[in-house]
Amino acid sequence: MTQLQALQSQFQNALLLDLPLPAELLGTRGVAQFGVYRVAYRARLRAALRDNFEVLPLVMGDDAFEALANAYIAAHPSRHYSLRWYGDRLCDFMATHDALVDHPALLDLARMETALRHAFDAEPASLLTAEALSAVPAPEWADLQFRLHPSVRLLDLHWAVGPIWHALKSGQTDMDAPEALDHHMLVWRLGMNTQWKSLTPMEAVFVKGLLAHRSFGLLCETLAERVGEEQAAVTAVALLSELLKAGAICALPT
Repeated sequence: MTQLQALQSQFQNALLLDLPLPAELLGTRGVAQFGVYRVAYRARLRAALRDNFEVLPLVMGDDAFEALANAYIAAHPSRHYSLRWYGDRLCDFMATHDALVDHPALLDLARMETALRHAFDAEPASLLTAEALSAVPAPEWADLQFRLHPSVRLLDLHWAVGPIWHALKSGQTDMDAPEALDHHMLVWRLGMNTQWKSLTPMEAVFVKGLLAHRSFGLLCETLAERVGEEQAAVTAVALLSELLKAGAICALPT
């Protein structure tokens, strides 16, 4: 390691790990100036977390969110060249630091915002159209495997955070606390706009089957356990149609 590399390594460690910088490296004035840089670096990471989690700070309040952000920064310095991805481990961090999270619904809210961000950044893909689907011969339907759009995320949530997110994004500030509610939420992107929807238990079963790459025939068998064999295919087609209209199903391979 050259002298320059050693200096760069010490500089980086002092910045990222909040370690003291030896005065002989920069001199007394340089160390003081470095302190300003150290503060600015952490302030930028806190700002990145606010950008990546827009609603969470509004719910938590400035002081609580800053305490969470500072603890997260200390545990997880930035490792990616883009601040767009800073905070990718915040949900896991919140799940193991109850003292920094004064309501369990905050974790679900953070998970929702993470899913929306990932959906926005997902790869594009051609969508299935009703015309293309209607052109598939009936005997081939049982073996069809429908693929969800790359942006699709399925969340298993325990609190009704959707209305809170929507209200705060709409500028409302006066709202009731979220209710406890075990449910699934579907997140995806349509064009350049992210979407979300709370699913019924039947819809969640169907989406899970699609994520598991089950054929349409197997999806019908799964639904038959809930609605009976006579209604299984009709129910599957209805659920598929809703996802198709939402823009969540990819075009069939040719």
